[in-house]
Amino acid sequence: MMVESENPTTSTIGEGTAHQLLKSHAQQMQAVHMRDMFAQDPTRFDQFNIRVGSIFLDYSKNRITPETVSLLFQLAHETQILRHRTEMFEGLEINETEQRAALHTALRSPLDQEILVHGHNVMKDIADVQNRMRTFTEGIRSGRICGAGGKRITNVVNIGIGGSHLGPQLAVQALTPYTTPSLNIHFISGVDPSLVNDVLSRLHWDQTLFIISSKSFSTLETKMNAMTARQWFLESGGTENDIPHHFIAVSSRPDMAGEFGIAPENVYEMWDWVGGRYSMWSAVGMPIALALGMDGFLELLTGAHDMDRHFVAAPMESNMPIILALLGVWYINYLGVSAHAIVPYTELLEDFPAYLQQLDMESNGKRTSLTGTAISYSTAPIIWGGAGTGVQHSFFQRLHQGVEFVPVDFIAKNVSSGTLDEGNRALLANCFAQSQALMRGKEIHEVRSEMAQNDFSSEDIDFLSPHRSFPGNRPSNTLLLDDLSPRTLGALIALYEHKVAIQGFVWNIDSFDQWGVELGKSLATEIDDALLGHTQGESLDASTAGLIRAVQNRH
Repeated sequence: MMVESENPTTSTIGEGTAHQLLKSHAQQMQAVHMRDMFAQDPTRFDQFNIRVGSIFLDYSKNRITPETVSLLFQLAHETQILRHRTEMFEGLEINETEQRAALHTALRSPLDQEILVHGHNVMKDIADVQNRMRTFTEGIRSGRICGAGGKRITNVVNIGIGGSHLGPQLAVQALTPYTTPSLNIHFISGVDPSLVNDVLSRLHWDQTLFIISSKSFSTLETKMNAMTARQWFLESGGTENDIPHHFIAVSSRPDMAGEFGIAPENVYEMWDWVGGRYSMWSAVGMPIALALGMDGFLELLTGAHDMDRHFVAAPMESNMPIILALLGVWYINYLGVSAHAIVPYTELLEDFPAYLQQLDMESNGKRTSLTGTAISYSTAPIIWGGAGTGVQHSFFQRLHQGVEFVPVDFIAKNVSSGTLDEGNRALLANCFAQSQALMRGKEIHEVRSEMAQNDFSSEDIDFLSPHRSFPGNRPSNTLLLDDLSPRTLGALIALYEHKVAIQGFVWNIDSFDQWGVELGKSLATEIDDALLGHTQGESLDASTAGLIRAVQNRH
């Protein structure tokens, strides 16, 4: 793929000409309202939209002008995002703190390509795993591969957490119309016993397949849930000899999976150049392949690769991931925004905000630059959201009339007019109405006039009109999906992956490590030992030690 080149002048957002110009421009934009920009320029929508395959992006409802966009592109050049993009696709160790590549894009690349990591062509390894996945998933789906007692597998339980859970769960839920009804896919992540027991209580041991998805095979939550599932399996009628017929693993530690009882041929490899939150494209996607069939899973990968090719080849002016990323930088670093809402207008994507929470906040929730110095600017926003139209009756009040504005990404299916039934029409009407209301607002003189026409008293008008007015000028993007097929979903997820990566490049941080997560894991192990009474918790703070005593005294 051809890669656009650049001549960088600096690599830090706070340095260089563009940063200073954007700060000055942001001050000027404080007095500009989008309502007026639309009124003054009838071509605004035509200027600020992009289509990539089956995804259409309208970004005209943003607090931007052509000058804003030009300055953001200048910032992108000064912070060397195109060089960093090239390094990522070439497999360089851009995850500097762990000395690893971030090469998840290889997982969805054509298998006849050559992509080298330390001189080794990883595409051969990927092809081998995909071939094994096809043999296994086709065997389960056809009934050729059965449980220990010869019964057909009807339930699949994926045990993982973080990237080993959120991505597969999102895809299986979003692609429900494409899944096989004869296979029920369940997901267990947290260690809440009520969740685990609820899932297991509905299963039969001899018709259930468990997928233990953990790169290290030592993640506390996954290990505990795997042991619970193993104990349930044995207590329900299975034997040690039956475990290889009902448990498979996705891990980089086949030795530990073997100790658990999983046969070597049932361990699917993970690689250190694939971060957990980018792993759904690997064998971590086994639940997706079982639900959709391997061809459906490969369509998901093809969609992601479509977006990869666009991301690499398209110029900045029409590059969807780059534009979304720079809009985020504009709001976070120049207009003081600290949150971003994701609102899909389809229940099939109800898990998408949770997926993006990990992708964005675990990747870019950093306060240290690649040089090891503390940074003085904001990075990842707080990602939150939910499926419309339900959330219109919960947090949309805050979006419309809260003191601080929150940019929103609206996502909807672009159903053709010929199939626009009442339900789909209502979804689109509400989606478009909310983005329009956020942009336009409702000025107090409009409210007063409307109330007067409805015969409100002057006293009521004076009292109520401030409460009924809306400031507007609240930005949003609208993404219309031609369908919600595996290919389109793959492209949508890859779009946000690249958006997050670009922002990390601009901020000069390592978007591919997660040391904050590792700290919590290590402390949880220490506290667990203290709860068991194995240690006195001498190194714990007084509050944590007191909480442990409160639990122990309860018994």
